[in-house]
Amino acid sequence: MSDHSEDMHLARKGRTVGVVIAVTMLLWMGAQFLGAQMGWPVRFVFLFDLAAIAALIWALVVTYQIWRARRDNQG
Repeated sequence: MSDHSEDMHLARKGRTVGVVIAVTMLLWMGAQFLGAQMGWPVRFVFLFDLAAIAALIWALVVTYQIWRARRDNQG
């Protein structure tokens, strides 16, 4: 793969990570608010916490992959 297409691929992955983080936090905050307003059981609301943690771990792993790829391309 050429350097330009590799940079474009990494930039696309970075944008995807940013969108996933933003949407995850918005959905998580919304679920917490709705759970409190509607009196959902704590066990049900905890599922949203676990889903948010899973999405953020995925974002962390992909961010690490981007960092490694950029570091490898430089040297």
